[in-house]
Amino acid sequence: MNTAYLAKQTLLRQHTYRVTLYLLLFTGCAIMLLPFFWMVMTSLKEESEVLRMPPQWIPKDWQWINYVKAWNVAPFGRYFFNSFVIAIMTTIGEVITAILAAYAFAKMRFFGKNVIFAVLLGTLMIPGEMLLIPNYVTITRLGWYNRYEALIIPWLASVFAIFLLRQFFRSIPDELQDAARIDGCSRIRFLWQIVVPLSKPAIMTVALLKFLGSWNAFLWVLIMTSSESMRTVPVGLSLFSSEVGTAYEQLMAASVLAIIPVLILFLFTQKQFIQGVARTGIK
Repeated sequence: MNTAYLAKQTLLRQHTYRVTLYLLLFTGCAIMLLPFFWMVMTSLKEESEVLRMPPQWIPKDWQWINYVKAWNVAPFGRYFFNSFVIAIMTTIGEVITAILAAYAFAKMRFFGKNVIFAVLLGTLMIPGEMLLIPNYVTITRLGWYNRYEALIIPWLASVFAIFLLRQFFRSIPDELQDAARIDGCSRIRFLWQIVVPLSKPAIMTVALLKFLGSWNAFLWVLIMTSSESMRTVPVGLSLFSSEVGTAYEQLMAASVLAIIPVLILFLFTQKQFIQGVARTGIK
């Protein structure tokens, strides 16, 4: 009798725990999705409904024309092209440099390795705003102002990406490298044919984070460009705000268009992204 009662109590506690957990997760999910839901709904409202109080969540007449108007406000086709070119080039460049540097710090022995790595990690504590002026002076003296070089080359390396991949490369047994060296495999061949395939989740994580960061870059692009032909999507969104006010419905429509490529990219790479974050211990 007591055993059956205890079993029922245990089962009841388990169900209560699961229900509570699911309610908390559902609440957190709803809170996270609420701004995106508001953005999409606002993009379909009329101008008179945007700032109405109390707020009107669902528009009466869905204004799909807002997307057409937002696209025609500025050369968004060119903005998207620039964003894709910059994001793809910086992502490829950072992945290559991070793989090479991370392998050197994880698997190679050379004088001052730990000191150099500690110095690199120390640079992460320098606020990026402090580097804007010296970087701007350097770029202008090189003659790269308002050119793709200014938007791509300074971002081809990342200390955080090197650190992330180094942590993953260190988990690969050294016995694999010793066996490969005995069989006559060079370091470069071992890196690209063994280490890189084993590290796809971490590499995909680095690539996704870099693509997202480049796609959302605003301040550096705003400073280093002066013509419409070199601007990107985040800078283009600022055109909807002026001295006479902000066209919120068009701004939200343009914002929805801006997040679609990133959302699609994440949907296709979410498995590798989650594995990379979990295996490298980044919380």
